[in-house]
Amino acid sequence: MKKKSNLSRLLSYAGKHKYLTYASWFLSAVSAFMALIPYLYIWRIMREVLNVAPDFSKAQNLTYNGWMAVLFAVVAVLIYIAGLMCSHVGAFRIATNMRIHIMRHIVKLPLGFAESFGSGKLRKIVNEASASTENYLAHQLPDRAVAIATPIGLLVLLFVFDWRLGLLSLVPVILGFLIMMSMTGAKMQQKMKEYQNALDDMSNEAVEYVRGIPVVKTFGQTIFSFKKFKDSIDRYKKWVIAYTKQLRVPMMLYTAAINGVFVFLTAGGLLFTQNDVTSEFLLNLIFYIIITPIISLTLTKIMFQSENAMIVDDSLRRMDSVLTLEPLKEAERPQHPKDGSVELRNVRFSYDGEKDVLKNISLSVSNGQTVAFVGPSGGGKTTLANVISRFFDPQSGTVKIGGVNVMEIPKEELMDTVSFVFQNSRLIKASILENVKMGKPNASREEVMEALKNAQCMDIIEKLPRGVDTVIGSKGVYLSGGEQQRIAIARVMLKNAPVIILDEATAFADPDNESRVQAAFSNLLKGKTVIMIAHRLSTIVNADQIYVLKDGEIAESGTSRELLEKGGIFSSMWQNYQTSVQWKVAKEA
Repeated sequence: MKKKSNLSRLLSYAGKHKYLTYASWFLSAVSAFMALIPYLYIWRIMREVLNVAPDFSKAQNLTYNGWMAVLFAVVAVLIYIAGLMCSHVGAFRIATNMRIHIMRHIVKLPLGFAESFGSGKLRKIVNEASASTENYLAHQLPDRAVAIATPIGLLVLLFVFDWRLGLLSLVPVILGFLIMMSMTGAKMQQKMKEYQNALDDMSNEAVEYVRGIPVVKTFGQTIFSFKKFKDSIDRYKKWVIAYTKQLRVPMMLYTAAINGVFVFLTAGGLLFTQNDVTSEFLLNLIFYIIITPIISLTLTKIMFQSENAMIVDDSLRRMDSVLTLEPLKEAERPQHPKDGSVELRNVRFSYDGEKDVLKNISLSVSNGQTVAFVGPSGGGKTTLANVISRFFDPQSGTVKIGGVNVMEIPKEELMDTVSFVFQNSRLIKASILENVKMGKPNASREEVMEALKNAQCMDIIEKLPRGVDTVIGSKGVYLSGGEQQRIAIARVMLKNAPVIILDEATAFADPDNESRVQAAFSNLLKGKTVIMIAHRLSTIVNADQIYVLKDGEIAESGTSRELLEKGGIFSSMWQNYQTSVQWKVAKEA
């Protein structure tokens, strides 16, 4: 099957606006031809002036020719503007449809995709990849029509008046074109890919750096503690400087060539007039000197079009890196979970398809039971929770909720069945009411207020200028990490899902907020199936079952008392935890 060109792909997003794009090319080409006509009237003015010199009172048509030149120049501009209006409408529609298309695909991907892909990189693809096509379609393609039409018209003009001067005018065009090809070939396309990679890398690391600012403040770190971010900036700087130096000489030669047309015309004029100079030749020489700057302008437009075409090509490739990802499989025969029980059988999962993060995991959580995942960092606790909630699908094994394979539960119903409270719960820039209603969009104001009350949020609401209608992030209204966590808990309460996953939910809370968060949890978890991930072992001692994960496997399981009696990994972790708590108390004293 023949691969679609980039232009064909872009136009496939245009719908009925495709004809506006075609119209913009036609109008731009017409405007290019119209823009050359004023030069003919200028030539007539110069011819009449030379013919009547030195008695300029005999010139009868100067005013007429001058106004005709102005008229056609204005008409050319108006037609070009009309073409740009058509191209902009088409370009905006195409960019909008591209964003809609890629976002519709993203929402079908596994929920954990954004974290593994990189939110900064993903944002750049969605926003900037489509934005790069706007300039290409709205300006570059109409300019390409102008760049094609202008040389055709120029060729006619150059050879009509004096073919010898016309040929000389084309010499710098050929030189400039050859130099331009050396800068915009396959090597340049690879360089453009490297440039976009460097930008993506820096954008992604910047997002991660901003997210880590609370840690920087907490531990007194400096920017250099974010080595990956600084390294990405250094790589970008090194690449840009090297690339600029590489293009320095070709760009100098290109600029000299396209602006050197006067040198060739002057040399030709001296050569052709060794024996005699006529007023007709002088008139043509002056005309060529006036009109040839259009050549350099046209070549420069072609060069920038080639560069922009490569940017568009790279942008489409980056969009394809998202669009080619397999979405979550939809159930052919949807089934519905009967309760909040969770069961895993022989689950194996790998992020890269090579190293297994989870290895043959099997466990069972009864409806209404509270279990905890603990263990050394990197053991697979969060990954296991992500697989249970179908953030990712395992490579092998089955995950069941309410006796039903999660792959057979409709996506919307699965989201209504499982709720999450993360250690860094995020709120959007909207009112507290709207943030909480995200858990249940059709909830009444009274239901939202009840959820906020149960989540111990009333002290937050009372201190805000507009109460529950206060917009977070505007006019200096910000919430602490613990306060945001309580709002997130209210959202989960409103959702009222039977299965709740808590991932280090009190990690960043201060002592006052932690007590309120714990009180909110006591209301939230009543009658629910709860899966807790915790490093603070005191929060999970009362769990019905504790699973200790190490290197992607369940190393131990049992109640806290049973695990302490075994004297294994959990017992060692508990002793270390107690020592750290005593050390903190001693330090504070």
